[in-house]
Amino acid sequence: MGTLDGRVAVVTGAGMGIGRGIAGALAREGASVVVAEIDEAAGTETAAWLRDEWGAQAEFVRTDVTDKGQVLAMVRTAVDSFGRLDVLVNNAWKGSGFARLENMTDEKLRSGFDMAVMAAFWAMQAALPELEKHGTGRVINLCSLNGVNAHMYSVQYNAAKEALRALTRTAAREWAPRQVCCNVICPGAQSEAYRRVAEANPEMAAGIAAANPMGRVGDPLDDIGSVAAFLAGDASRYLTGNTLFVDGGAHINGVQWAPEVD
Repeated sequence: MGTLDGRVAVVTGAGMGIGRGIAGALAREGASVVVAEIDEAAGTETAAWLRDEWGAQAEFVRTDVTDKGQVLAMVRTAVDSFGRLDVLVNNAWKGSGFARLENMTDEKLRSGFDMAVMAAFWAMQAALPELEKHGTGRVINLCSLNGVNAHMYSVQYNAAKEALRALTRTAAREWAPRQVCCNVICPGAQSEAYRRVAEANPEMAAGIAAANPMGRVGDPLDDIGSVAAFLAGDASRYLTGNTLFVDGGAHINGVQWAPEVD
């Protein structure tokens, strides 16, 4: 028996990286999972992995989270396919490159807010009627140490993720009487974006791993996904409005993040 048997979760950006790891951890605990992913090949493969590896009920729904209609359809699919919705994980992000603040464009800044803030806002609004039905409603939003520590050259990401933290805390306060818990994970993990940056900046990546108190960068499934599974279950029913730094202690003294930028 898993801790999430009978529960239904939606995970955005679940086709790869941290989203895939979280989807796997939820499925491992017995949840049925809607894999919401814009990359059809990655999403289809992840749904098959959840079914084959853990015998989970899993369905892929192609979703561009910057399209409100597709976000609403994603939530409807979960309810239509599995009869309920207990857990909403807002994780999706599309890489938008690095630039100095003075060179950042309006388009990229708006894109960051559309991807991180508006997408979560739409999904949370649509999901609330289902999340509050059974006393098991959980919202887990993925934010970042980049915003907390104001890492260089990614103002669009930093600002959007910090806005998402504020959105999450506001929802936590407003929805607490409805027994819907809303929390944030700031992960330190080998996401797809991290891997791309690490490949381009290998010395920086080696330094980040060496500087981590645990001496490594986290695994999306076992390090990040396991914490998400805890937040999704009954053991976290009195925990809301919090930010969990799941990063091996990297947040304690900060992380040196200075990729090469022209």
